[in-house]
Amino acid sequence: MGQTLETLKKRKEYLICVDSDGCAMDTMDIKHISCFGPCMVKEWQLEEWGTSILERWNDINLYTMTRGINRFKGLAKMLREVHETYTVISGIEELEKWAESSNELSNAALKQAVEETGSACLKKALDWSEAVNRAISRLDVSVKKPFEGVKEGLARAHECADVAIVSSANPQAVLEEWERCGLLEYVDIMLAQDAGSKAYCIQELLKKGYDKDKVLMVGDAPGDRSAAEKNGVLFYPVCVKHEKESWQEFAQTALTKLKDGAYRGTYQEKKTQQFVDNLTR
Repeated sequence: MGQTLETLKKRKEYLICVDSDGCAMDTMDIKHISCFGPCMVKEWQLEEWGTSILERWNDINLYTMTRGINRFKGLAKMLREVHETYTVISGIEELEKWAESSNELSNAALKQAVEETGSACLKKALDWSEAVNRAISRLDVSVKKPFEGVKEGLARAHECADVAIVSSANPQAVLEEWERCGLLEYVDIMLAQDAGSKAYCIQELLKKGYDKDKVLMVGDAPGDRSAAEKNGVLFYPVCVKHEKESWQEFAQTALTKLKDGAYRGTYQEKKTQQFVDNLTR
């Protein structure tokens, strides 16, 4: 570990990219249920409708085809529903416009937009995001752990493949969690929020000389599948509420299919359909 996109050298025939939150690390549910949603309710004083709003927040971010949506896009989507269903959200259009047009969806970019526009809604979104980060940092480390089977799956993957973390999460949080849980020994490079989009990271990794039929993106959200498809590489889903079984199959079946050149086609289509069905029931 410790390599960058500039210094990374292709060492093995295969490349396996792995998402972090909700895929390798069992951190996505707790972050949304305990931090993202409650901080939004508090920031916009939505306690009167809190139960319904929090349930809908979890649907948007965890259990449907918008799972893994960027935090600011998810916020804009949720606040639009609040605006239309419960109470007026002043400046919602400004937040929606920024979330759709900004080249970078980060606290730093949002802070710059607040300074340029003076928008009260954008300022509240920034305050919310910073409150979320503080809440996440206060979560007990005991709840930030990998799913069962992840360590074994990564160890097996690293025998034949270079392994890259490809995540949109905070880089410091990813590094701390993977290091504490003893997973970094199976990782060659970490690419997180500050490295660019997942699609961009995979694109840059491919420049190291990997065959697209020998590159696999392991992820739990539609954005992971999209990043793989945009680059013409393979996708393996870790299905929400079935993570243990997903990682077992990864180690026992998917890696063998990959090495035998039998992943693309019937097996890929089967796994993709399982993934979609799991988020649309």
